[in-house]
Amino acid sequence: MMQIDLTVPRGEFTLSAQFAASTPGITAVFGRSGSGKSTLVAALAGLLPNVQGHIRFAEQTWLDSSRKICVPAEERRIGCVFQQPRLFPHLNVQGNLDYAAHRARRHRQFISAAEVIHLLGLTDLLPRRVQSLSGGEQSRVALGRALLSQPQLLILDEPLAHLDGARREEILPYLEELRDRYALTMVYVSHRYEEVLRLAGHVVLLESGQLLASMTPAELSLDPRLRDISDGDYSGAVLEGTVIDVKPLAGLVTLSLGSQRLVIPAEGLPVGHHARVFIPARDVLLATHAPIGLSVRNQLLGTITSLSDDGIGGCHVQVHVEGLPILARITATAVNELSLAPGQPIYVLIKAEALRGYTYARA
Repeated sequence: MMQIDLTVPRGEFTLSAQFAASTPGITAVFGRSGSGKSTLVAALAGLLPNVQGHIRFAEQTWLDSSRKICVPAEERRIGCVFQQPRLFPHLNVQGNLDYAAHRARRHRQFISAAEVIHLLGLTDLLPRRVQSLSGGEQSRVALGRALLSQPQLLILDEPLAHLDGARREEILPYLEELRDRYALTMVYVSHRYEEVLRLAGHVVLLESGQLLASMTPAELSLDPRLRDISDGDYSGAVLEGTVIDVKPLAGLVTLSLGSQRLVIPAEGLPVGHHARVFIPARDVLLATHAPIGLSVRNQLLGTITSLSDDGIGGCHVQVHVEGLPILARITATAVNELSLAPGQPIYVLIKAEALRGYTYARA
């Protein structure tokens, strides 16, 4: 378990955060620019002065200001990857990796240099100078160097922020592989919620230095506080299910949701694999009667559990399907015309194509 209770003064800005997260696993720190994300992880890493409160990691106390305990950064065994890779320019790729491995030689080895090189696809890059690498290649080397420090905690502070979409897609599978193969604890900072959905099991939501929420991605996606800071783009529901059917020619897989089924566009997910899918509220339609003659692939029967005004002329309707919450955003006029109310049976209609890009493999 990682337990954090911090107050960090930074000039006119003060960060206050209290949360706990399971270890191992990925905890995402999410929020707008200036919300305090980098301040939080710098305090966690022991890189800031005047931090008040406590930090416990597993059985270790890294900070307890009331007892004047503050373990130095170098003794916390934390690997860090930042927005800028910060590689040593006078060394080639092999030299950067060797430097980290040499410094960590007295620590327990959970991953070898050969494993890191293979895992991150660095073999062909080893003799190259870091100045000749692309942004994505530099990020992979920085990640490899952090892993070879044999960290008990890996902090990734917006490591993909300076990369374009193609380069981000190049790096994310490596992070998924790390999550799924090794029992490693990671804190991942991002202002891109799609990265959070893809990687994290727990999310810490910050705004103006204050902790707004600490919960799972599924819980946060239904939380109005996320809508407030993301302009509603990530208002929706997160479901997880098991693949029970694959149609590779159509690029579709079917997930089991209790006795009902959800068809989603996805590739490389075999039968028996677990998947997480984000269903945007804006792409969910509701029907009071069983639809006939529609091309919509997903027609799920559920029960309305709540309705709430979104403040801009619409309404969020939460529906439970097999005990799983799904969120729909429809107009207030539609709510009145359909006479929607809690406890009412309702059909949830979701086009499979609307879920493209929102499906993520799980360990």
